Order: sequence, then structure tokens, then C-alpha cells
Amino acid sequence: MKAVIALLGALLMSGCQIGGPETGENDPKYPWWELVFVEPNYMKVWVEDSSVLDINNRMFFRAGKATAASGEPKLTTESARGWGAVTGSGIPVTGADLPKLIFVRWQSISEQKTYKGFIEIPEEARQLMVRSTHQRCPKTPERTARYMASLYVGLAPGGVLQAWVRDSCHSPVKVSSAQGEIEPLGPQQGKHGDRYAYPVSEKAKRYIEKYGIPYGSW
Repeated sequence: MKAVIALLGALLMSGCQIGGPETGENDPKYPWWELVFVEPNYMKVWVEDSSVLDINNRMFFRAGKATAASGEPKLTTESARGWGAVTGSGIPVTGADLPKLIFVRWQSISEQKTYKGFIEIPEEARQLMVRSTHQRCPKTPERTARYMASLYVGLAPGGVLQAWVRDSCHSPVKVSSAQGEIEPLGPQQGKHGDRYAYPVSEKAKRYIEKYGIPYGSW
């Protein structure tokens, strides 16, 4: 009888563990987090420089890619209004602890202007980054936790910066926003005259002629 009770107890404990939330503590993890730049549809950017200040006050230079994720969908809708899908791949910030401050200098190709600015990353964002790789999504506890934490920084016309992180269910969560300023030296800080990395694409020109640049929507 004691053996039966012990077996039932073991089965109940096992059932609780299977049905309960998975911590994800033992799931595989990448040691660093990635920095990803995003842009509104049709609002192309070129990142000239980016730096990260981590929570230990260490600076990491040229931390991200020069390009940002977006698209040029059909011209039938005003798709540049708002951020759309926050997605894309970035570069791991090797050696960095969690981020405290991000600096970006970028070319707004759609405007042919250059901006620079800082965006602060709050503590709640860092907590979400940690949980995303240490806690499985409650909706899909059978799946492992995220392999790598991600910080997304959006760059938009008018010098707008916005930041998101992904939670344990892979959903983007807005955590910060900031306003940049015009870089007075121009593109590449005047090293190559007024030459920008790209011209405005023909499709983007048609979009802007039809809908304009939706300042204030980001």
C-alpha cells in the first residue's frame, strides 16, 4: 500500500511539473544580446555609427549593422504610418552586459538628412530581456525559451528613436522613445561632401508623392 501511495505521489508531482510554467533556466542560451535597427516602410535609413553603454558603464563602439529592417509593400495602403512589424536580425554586442544607453547617428534617406541621438534603456526593459531567455512562454511551455535576448531600435524621419525588447512569447514590447537632432556636419560628418549612402528609391519617391512622410505617426 505504501508503495502505491508513493507511486501516486510521484505521478502527481510529475504532472504538476509538466502542467506548471517552465522556467527555461536550463534551456540553451547565447551569452550576449543582439542590437537590431528597424525603420518604417519606405523610410530607408543608413546607420553611420552606433554605440552601446552597458550597465557597467563600458562603451562598445560600432555595435550594430549599417542597415535596418523594413519593406516597400504595395502602394495601395499608407504603410509607412506607424512602425508596422518590429522584426529583423541584428548583431550580438559581444562582451556587453545589459544595455543602459544607445547612441546612433544615421542618414534618413527619404529626407536626405542626417540625425544623431541617444535613447535610454530602462530597468524594466533589461528585466524583460533576461526573462525572455530564462522563462518559457506560458502559452507554449513545451518550447524552449528564446536563445538570445534582442533590443530593437527604430529610426524614423524627423529624428525619432524608439526601442522595443521581445518578451518570453516573442512579442515586441515598447520600452523607450527619444528625439534626436540634426547632425550639423551632414552625412558622414562631411567627409564625403553631401553624398548620402543611397538615393531615394523610385518606389519610395512614388509613395512619398502619394502619401507624404507621416511625421508624428512614430
